Amino acid sequence: MHIELTDHLRCPAGHAESFLVLIPAEMTGREVRRGVLGCPTCQREYPILDGVVHFTPAVPPPPEVTGEVDAEAVAAFLGLEGPGGYVGLVGSAGSLAPGLRAHWPGIHLVAVNPPASVRSDDGVSVLLAPALPFKARSLRGIVVGAPEGSDDAWRDPAVGAVLPGLRAAGQGAAPATPGFQLLGAASGWWVGRAGK
Repeated sequence: MHIELTDHLRCPAGHAESFLVLIPAEMTGREVRRGVLGCPTCQREYPILDGVVHFTPAVPPPPEVTGEVDAEAVAAFLGLEGPGGYVGLVGSAGSLAPGLRAHWPGIHLVAVNPPASVRSDDGVSVLLAPALPFKARSLRGIVVGAPEGSDDAWRDPAVGAVLPGLRAAGQGAAPATPGFQLLGAASGWWVGRAGK
């Protein structure tokens, strides 16, 4: 897990958003390989093992993204330019991380509940979580794949995690989040702009 990602994370437990405290035990450069994230609100502790944050003990891995949507299409959906910040890839969208790294060399990718083939390494942080663990308005973009893309409990917070005016994309029905501006939908995918 990239150390600065801590500032963008929240406890996924069902309480008001609050910060997390990181206690690293082993690091490689800016990557935390082993440690603990703690929530001062509910006192929960979440282990970081082999660079993966375990907000939940186990999550069945989703399938890889298949079909017409690939890393190049997702890069076009989000329309990001320039380095810096974080982009969330939820569920099967995590399988697009290697291709997206080529499009966005200076942007850190955060894969939440990705397919088993996705590893936490330089440029990609992996989180296993029962709910979206991002603070509101903290990401440059997000892509919600299967199975989370069909669930309002994931889709709406995903749109809320994006900085105002930037884009979110996903698989399944488009969100009905207040302020969200749908830009397009086709072949089971949607893309839109986060509200202000």
